[in-house]
Amino acid sequence: MRVLHIISRLGAGGAEQQLRLLLRHVPVRCDVIALSGPGATAHGIRADGVPVTHLPLGGEPLGGEPLGGGLPGGGRARQLAAVPRLARMIRSGGYDLVHTHLYRACVLGRIAARLAGVRAVIATEHSLGERRIDGRPLTAALRARYLAAERLGSATVAVSAAVADRLRDLGVPNPRIHLVPNGIDARHFHFEPTARAAARARLAISERAFVVGGVGRLVADKRFDAAVRAVADVPGARLLLVGDGPERPALEDLAARLGVADRVRLLGERDGAVAPADDRPAGLPGLLAAMDVLVSPSVEEAFGLAALEALAAGLPVLHTVCPALDELPAGAAPGARRIAPGPAALADALRRQAAAGPLRYPVPDALDRYDIARAARRLMDLYDRTATCGPDGCLRVPPTGRPTPRRGAPAN
Repeated sequence: MRVLHIISRLGAGGAEQQLRLLLRHVPVRCDVIALSGPGATAHGIRADGVPVTHLPLGGEPLGGEPLGGGLPGGGRARQLAAVPRLARMIRSGGYDLVHTHLYRACVLGRIAARLAGVRAVIATEHSLGERRIDGRPLTAALRARYLAAERLGSATVAVSAAVADRLRDLGVPNPRIHLVPNGIDARHFHFEPTARAAARARLAISERAFVVGGVGRLVADKRFDAAVRAVADVPGARLLLVGDGPERPALEDLAARLGVADRVRLLGERDGAVAPADDRPAGLPGLLAAMDVLVSPSVEEAFGLAALEALAAGLPVLHTVCPALDELPAGAAPGARRIAPGPAALADALRRQAAAGPLRYPVPDALDRYDIARAARRLMDLYDRTATCGPDGCLRVPPTGRPTPRRGAPAN
């Protein structure tokens, strides 16, 4: 089987990192097309030996929040005009299956795949919230456009049960929805005291300082402004934000206005899929080792990958909304605690965390649910069924393990 992945961007966001990890574990030949300029994860995917082609469409700053409403960005006509070129690229590659990621790629990629004559088209829904999708408001027009594009594919993958519910609420038929939770390589984030010391030395942070961390794209929905305000109310606390995006200038300005610019560090994008071989403290595992607690103040999440990575590093996690944790059995992740939204509740939780002193928890067994190899196996099962049965059926497998076409679909 030969598979083409089409993704809207290849910065260091969760969807991009997830694609890189999956590419390492799915036993098929894959290529990647990014509908943007080069980003941090693009370089990593190439280093792993997977070809990456860039087809920048404009209308969305690299690493930034999407602009505009319906189709991404203001240049809707220009982007639609790129569809024939994308279709030619798909056709010339001779792909058996096309897999799309993030809103722009899921809309344009499904159209192009159909034009190219590819029968098997899967989309992973990484960023569907209750009110927004990949930063875009879920207006009536966008909902209609989303459903029209979704019907051009074979199946839609939800990265959490919460996303599966949102897809059903949006109007996607239940037989087309498949739950394949995101995955991590927990071993990669194993806590090492030497990495903590090295990362803190690099950042000029004393060993006794209380360090709060946040990881994610710097967009409004992540509510990292609440983290800045909360840290400002905790004397001596420091904040490390790992990620980039359009909210960076506003966050820097907020820290300056609150008088904590010297205690808030915006570190930019860091590779989360693999630490630099010769400089582990500079990668995400080293930065997680340097932290005392990870905060996730977002009020709307599709999954919550950063929280799982923090738990794999033994960190306490304070979160407002995190489907990956909310869908675990009660008590399965003792290092995680759900708090009320807003800077006041977060500041109160941080003060209690600081008073408890540095803590490192055992990696919870529940993280096995989110093992990347397990996610890859589930995805390969869906690849096999979809490639066998095409766009009209075979989206469920009975207990016999043999695909059964849906009513009205041709038997293969």
